[in-house]
Amino acid sequence: MIRTLNREGLSQAAKLVAAKTPPFKIILDRFGVPPLWDRPAGFSTLLYIILEQQVSLASAKATYEKLLLKMGSIDPQAFLKLDDDELKSAGFSRQKTLYGRGVAREIIEGHLNLGQLSSMPDELVKTKLMSIKGIGHWTSGIYLLMVLLRPDVWPHGDRALAVAAYEVFNLSDVPDYSTLQQMAELWKPWRSVAARLLWHHYLGTSRKK
Repeated sequence: MIRTLNREGLSQAAKLVAAKTPPFKIILDRFGVPPLWDRPAGFSTLLYIILEQQVSLASAKATYEKLLLKMGSIDPQAFLKLDDDELKSAGFSRQKTLYGRGVAREIIEGHLNLGQLSSMPDELVKTKLMSIKGIGHWTSGIYLLMVLLRPDVWPHGDRALAVAAYEVFNLSDVPDYSTLQQMAELWKPWRSVAARLLWHHYLGTSRKK
């Protein structure tokens, strides 16, 4: 059986991680258990995660909400009916228009069944998602972590995690993503929990860097 997180499991795992790594205990004591930040499975969520690539959460949310207002319900067939100008007016870049259409076509043509991912191991999910143009380590990692609720996933390439790690661990500089991934090896088998703790710190803390 593939293990997944729930709110109770997250609380227990956060305490385990904090017991092994004192800086995480400081986060837990200050901010409490982080949210699960769970998201529903499906095309609309995967599209939303694509919108979040390399932009602020506020910017991605604004684009998604404009799209939702325009469409009412976001599904692959309806998404493909929107032309370039309609997507641009919602805030889609040319690149993300291309990526979104690619995912929609993969689903419609039967090459990607998002419902089947819940029964696949982490690496197979990543391989399946990353075979699609526009989906890399970060996007597949976020889908695994927030949608499929896998407990031991590190979303490689997340700037907020890098900044949070810099602050929490009193590093001399913000770590590059490869260094951060190596640090995350220490937090197995709860890397998804460590990521949530760091995001919890990031969202709750004012910073200069």
